[in-house]
Amino acid sequence: MKKTIFSALFFLLLSTVCFAQEERKPFRAYIYNDEYEVYLRINLYDQDVTIPGQDLYGELPGYLGKKNNSFCWVIANCKVKSDKEAELQLINDFGSEDLTATLIQKNDSTYILRQDEGNTLKVPRKGKWAKLPKTLEFKRNLH
Repeated sequence: MKKTIFSALFFLLLSTVCFAQEERKPFRAYIYNDEYEVYLRINLYDQDVTIPGQDLYGELPGYLGKKNNSFCWVIANCKVKSDKEAELQLINDFGSEDLTATLIQKNDSTYILRQDEGNTLKVPRKGKWAKLPKTLEFKRNLH
């Protein structure tokens, strides 16, 4: 009886290890800001993100998109400085403006995008260009 229980526990443990989810990496995510209706789709590690409808750019570290709009800021280059901080170089999809920003992970579900140098992030909103704040909070859906 003890052998049967031990064997069952061993196989349960083994199956748990085999089917464990891939390690969650902070800079492989979809994060969003509902107030400004913008989001970041990023994979700063493999840099294999494509922008829907804009395949011309190929695979990138990611992009900042606007809900219900095809406009985006392309992450042209990035550097992961630590588990909590990455430096991003963004260019708007017209190629006319660029900036450097820092993306900081505060905790598992909250990120801060801080614009450091260059142009100000602007996105279309109700037929006009709306400037985004220099510091913008994003949330990650953990489900």
